[in-house]
Amino acid sequence: MIYKVYYQNDQKRNPKREDTHSLYLEAPTEVEARALVEAHTEHNIEFIEAIEGETLAYEQQNPNYKLTEFSE
Repeated sequence: MIYKVYYQNDQKRNPKREDTHSLYLEAPTEVEARALVEAHTEHNIEFIEAIEGETLAYEQQNPNYKLTEFSE
């Protein structure tokens, strides 16, 4: 499953909507997607959304669409 993870760059600053970023990640479950991001970044995760079907096709048309892969 592909997940879109909305996040702030660090956990020390108060979240601001204008500073929200996103990344795309492939993981078996939402819990595992969260664990991957938490283990490999300092991001403050706001929301994780499973995307598939037409929504995924739409997101893939975005020039910024890229699956993030973390090395172990």
